[in-house]
Amino acid sequence: MRTKILIVDDVELNREILAEMLKDEYEIVMAENGKQALAILAQQRNEIALMLLDLFMPEMDGFEVLEVVSRQPWGKHLAIMIISSDNTSQTESRCFELGVSDFIHRPFDARLVKRRVKNVISLYQYQNQLEQKVEEQTRTLTKQYQLLQTQAKQLRQSRANVIDILGTVVEYRNLESGEHVKRVKGYTRILAEELMRRYPEYGLTQEKIDVIVAASALHDIGKIAVPDSILLKPGRLTKEEFECMKTHTTKGGDILMNIKNVWDEEYGKASYEICRHHHERYDGKGYPDGLKGEEIPVSAQIVSVADVYDALVNVRVYKSAFSKEKAFQMIISGECGVFSPKLLECFKHVRKEFEKLADESADASDVADTAS
Repeated sequence: MRTKILIVDDVELNREILAEMLKDEYEIVMAENGKQALAILAQQRNEIALMLLDLFMPEMDGFEVLEVVSRQPWGKHLAIMIISSDNTSQTESRCFELGVSDFIHRPFDARLVKRRVKNVISLYQYQNQLEQKVEEQTRTLTKQYQLLQTQAKQLRQSRANVIDILGTVVEYRNLESGEHVKRVKGYTRILAEELMRRYPEYGLTQEKIDVIVAASALHDIGKIAVPDSILLKPGRLTKEEFECMKTHTTKGGDILMNIKNVWDEEYGKASYEICRHHHERYDGKGYPDGLKGEEIPVSAQIVSVADVYDALVNVRVYKSAFSKEKAFQMIISGECGVFSPKLLECFKHVRKEFEKLADESADASDVADTAS
């Protein structure tokens, strides 16, 4: 199938001269004014490779045609050359602004007309093919990106499931239902998001918070290595027993180091930091390493507050539950160890959210007990 050219000129002789020059190589369609040209384009725009357009015509001149075509989505794919004896810079500049590729000035030179027509058509065909390839490649890359995103999401979910399972194993051994892990994750998210809003210097993002929340489930995994006689003791621990209990931080860290290939470096790092350092305190009087101030990873600082709050407002084998008011005051006053002033400021602002989560968890537990 031959390439189709639309010749638009109100002078029949001009149309015939151009058609005679080009008919051996191209299929010719002709219009005597702008309205006819637009009507033809409306029907055949996907077939027409080039429009030769006169500027000065009755009913609708060339400039009006250019204005209409330039507003159409398909206009950028149509090559346009102007037929005119007006070669002023002002006219040519306006035409170029409206998307014209080249000019054919009267009187016509057959050799020059053929060469310019061929060059313009070749250029536009190459450009359109290139754009089509780019669009196809973009669609392919978009699909591949979406697939990778889906796979990454599935991987993150699988990783989170593994972490939750490991954390829940510890809770069942500790005579917990696994709800402690869920609650700590909830408190951790609330506190971390408030810290992100108030103190951007910590560099927290939603993605980093997601990692910290998932990793918080493993904060007590080291309790697997603590003997039942100590882990489940209903009364106060002796000094020796407490020293053994404290090793759950280092033993947990060792466990995580041995299974670090289960998740990527970011999850592994956060899990290790939280497990080893969630009992450190801001004044350096925590354990196991006596870290002080911002030496303590921010992930561990956040989970530390979440863990202490949950321990206070819930029953443990060694204590009864404190009221939410009492738990709040104990943390703020430093009765449970010294926490970061910035973290405490955030804790004050999310107090109601903590209490709401505690109430919801208690209601869910009551329902479960009733059902059983």
